[in-house]
Amino acid sequence: MEAEMKRVLEMTKAFTNAFGAPGFEDDVLEEIKKQIPDMKWERDSINNLFIYFSEKEKQKPTVLLDCHSDEVGFMIEHINDNGSLRFLPLGGWHIGNIPAMSVIIKNSQGEYIPGVVASKPPHFMTEEERSRLPKLSELSIDIGTSSYEETVNLYGIEIGNPVVPDVNFSYDEKIGIMRAKAFDNRLGAVAAIEVLKQFQEMGKMLDVNLVVSISSQEEVGLRGAQVAAQRIQPDFVIVFEGSPADDSFQSGREAKGKLRGGVQLRALDAAMVSNPRVLEFAKRIAREKQIPFQMIVREKGSTNGGKYHITGRGIPTLVLGIPTRYAHTSYCYASLLDTKAAIDLAREVIEELDREQIETF
Repeated sequence: MEAEMKRVLEMTKAFTNAFGAPGFEDDVLEEIKKQIPDMKWERDSINNLFIYFSEKEKQKPTVLLDCHSDEVGFMIEHINDNGSLRFLPLGGWHIGNIPAMSVIIKNSQGEYIPGVVASKPPHFMTEEERSRLPKLSELSIDIGTSSYEETVNLYGIEIGNPVVPDVNFSYDEKIGIMRAKAFDNRLGAVAAIEVLKQFQEMGKMLDVNLVVSISSQEEVGLRGAQVAAQRIQPDFVIVFEGSPADDSFQSGREAKGKLRGGVQLRALDAAMVSNPRVLEFAKRIAREKQIPFQMIVREKGSTNGGKYHITGRGIPTLVLGIPTRYAHTSYCYASLLDTKAAIDLAREVIEELDREQIETF
C-alpha cells in the first residue's frame, strides 16, 4: 500500500503541475498517457481521452470511470497599448480570488509566459474603489512589458491564449495533506488511473467492460462528459470529482466535507439528484470494507454526473468526491487519505458490478 500511495503522490504532482485550461488540456493528457504505456487509448475532437482496460466483450455491461482534465483558468481577450492583457474567465471564479494571482500564459507557440494579475495600486484608488471588490474589467495581466509591440513581438502573446495559475505541488508528510492548484479535478484523474493500475496489477478479470474518460471542458458546462456519454454509452458511471470542502468555515457536525473525513457521496447538487439505490449500494460496500465516507447535499455546483444520469434512457451514476479546500482558487488543500478512500471505494464497487446488479438500479 505504501508503494501505491507513493505512486498516487507522484501522479498528483505531475497532473496538477500541468497546464490545463478548459479546451487546452493537452499537457495534462500527455502526463496521463505516460502512466498507461500498455493500455489502449484514443482522443476525440473535444479533447476527451478514453482509456480501455481490456477488449470489449459484448455480453458484459460497460462501466465508465469519469473525471475531468481541465481546471479553472482564463483567456486573453485584448492586448492593451501598454502591453498589459485583458482577460475573461474560463470557469467559475470569484472576483475576490483573482487579484495579485501569479499566472502562466501559454502562447500559440506552446511557450509558457509568467505574469501577475494586476489592479490599480491603492495609492491611486478613489474612496469608492477602495470600498468594493474590483470589477473584472479593472484587472489586467502584466508580464513586465511596457508596450503592445513588446508583448506581441517578444513574447508571442495573442488574443485567445489560455491562462492558468502559476502554482507548484507540495506535500506535508506530517499531516498527509497535499497543496496545489487544480485538485478540481486532477485528483479525479489520479484516482481513475490508479484504479486501472491496481486492477492491472491484480490481474483482475472483471464482470464489466471498464473504460476511463478523462473528460474535457467540465468547468465551462460539462461539455466533454456530454460527448463521452454519447460515445461510450455506458451502463453505469462512476464520476470522480475534487469536491469543495467546507471544514474551513464550518465546524463540528455542520461540516459535511471534511479533509480526512473520507470520500464524499453526493446525494444532491444543482444538476443531479442521485439515484438512492446506487447510493445505498455504495454505502453498504463502504461500511463492509471499512472505507471512510461522508454524505453531502449541495444546493449549488455540479459534476459530470449531471450529464451522464440523463443521457439516453438514464445511466445509474455514482459521484465520488475528494474533499478540496478552496476549490476554484490558486491554492487548494486535499488529503491523501481521502484520495485513497475514493480509489478504494471505486475499486470495490466495480468488483461487485455485473449486469444483474446494474439492472437493479
